[in-house]
Amino acid sequence: MKELRQFVDELRNVNELEDIWHPVDVRDVATLVDQSSPALMFHNVIGYTCPVVSGLLSTRRRVELSLGCETAELAERLRKAMDAPIDPVIVENSDDWAFVQEMSDVDLFALPVPIFSQFDGGPTITAGVTLAQDPTYGLNAGTYRFQVKEKNLTGIDIVTPNNLRRLAENALLSNSPVPVSINIGTSPLNLIASLYKAPLGVNELGIAGSIKGSAVQLGRCKTVDVPYLKDSEIVLEAEIMPTGWTKPEGRFGEFTGLMGSVHFNPHVRVKAVSYRKNAIYYALHMPWENIWIKEHGFQAMLERVLKEANIEVTAINVTPGGRCHWHAVISIRKHPGDARNAITAALSVGDFKHVVIVDEDIDVFNADEVEWAIATRVQADQDIVILSGMRSKPLDPSLTPTLGVPTTSKCGIDATIPDGVPPERYHRISYPHAKSVKLSDFSPNTKTGSKVEENSTSKETVDLTGVIKIILELLTREPLYFVDLADQIQGVDFSMIARAMGDLHVNQKIDQDSEGRYVLIANRKTT
Repeated sequence: MKELRQFVDELRNVNELEDIWHPVDVRDVATLVDQSSPALMFHNVIGYTCPVVSGLLSTRRRVELSLGCETAELAERLRKAMDAPIDPVIVENSDDWAFVQEMSDVDLFALPVPIFSQFDGGPTITAGVTLAQDPTYGLNAGTYRFQVKEKNLTGIDIVTPNNLRRLAENALLSNSPVPVSINIGTSPLNLIASLYKAPLGVNELGIAGSIKGSAVQLGRCKTVDVPYLKDSEIVLEAEIMPTGWTKPEGRFGEFTGLMGSVHFNPHVRVKAVSYRKNAIYYALHMPWENIWIKEHGFQAMLERVLKEANIEVTAINVTPGGRCHWHAVISIRKHPGDARNAITAALSVGDFKHVVIVDEDIDVFNADEVEWAIATRVQADQDIVILSGMRSKPLDPSLTPTLGVPTTSKCGIDATIPDGVPPERYHRISYPHAKSVKLSDFSPNTKTGSKVEENSTSKETVDLTGVIKIILELLTREPLYFVDLADQIQGVDFSMIARAMGDLHVNQKIDQDSEGRYVLIANRKTT
């Protein structure tokens, strides 16, 4: 498992990260990252001692590099890790930290925390992998945003129902704080695993350990009874205060690509801040870093639920247009009824809002192909499934504002070939000899065209009568499309083959079956 520094070095070595040595205002960090293809590391942030790195996981390619495998493998690795997690282990503290601020010495304003959007409520910690200890279900990991409000006070954005919110709600009933560690600049694998919506009681760090192949290492915090991630660059030891959802928070730029509204959250009191030597501050850039690192987690959840529904899945695209969150295109090897079963199963996962089910001949990563499948295989009154009153993501701007937890309608489109349709209706256009004939062979700089292999039959020795005889013999064996028939008569000009077919047609020797293949009239079955 790569630590943050190792990953930064790897990205630099493959030209996926650029070092910025020019002095930069922290207010401009997000703007510059938004304009950059590679990730950026700012070594001279005006007024701060820590360098800032951002954009590390803002492309699918860099997510692949962080985990050392291709996108197609990520979901499978995650799914296997869910089945066989390796629990993290506590490693007794060593001299990990260059310096530690405690209690009154804590100064969050010393951290180079950027503002990410024009309308942000203030500097916001975005890559804080947060560990909390549930008395019933054990250690929980998640990544949340913390808006810095005072030297030792932040908010925490836990509006959406999740395990940490449930823990904070239970603690609020007894007017108790929730101890947490906020780990900034940990391994990308820990960050990615923490964003996976694991079932209650499943330790997200156990999933990370399984993918890594060994247990994630934890240390013991000094001021709160909760562990921290040993590989972190900066650790905040803190408590979620029993203030309830009463303190204004935001606005924030959301994964939707839109600004969220001001909402209410608890406060967090920071009791200690620990820095590694030459600590790097990691600012997770909104929205694309937040989007791409969730893609394969949702894909793994879909694979699991579809497998349990006995659906044979061939490919899944959790689409970036749906913010890697709301939309999925799923190709299946279909049996009768499977498409509708796949729709209902997929719409039960996470906050998926719209799913499209296609046949395995459709490339789910090609938007034109998916749209073509919808255009040519869907009857709206038969193939669109709408479900109402489903669990919703409150950030969905299409929802009608409500005081309570909102619900949503969900939609599934069965864009598979309808059952019982003759297969020839969906034969795609293809071109003769497409694999062997290349335009480059006929360019002005090429003296000769593609070579056509000829058999021993000579053009000079085969006349029209001979070609007719060959055609009749071929059609005696099996029905053939015109091109396939012509390909089997090598060494004869196509014009002669066409004339021979015309002669056979005039003399009522040949006809076509329902798929357009030529047959001998004497051999054609009548119905």
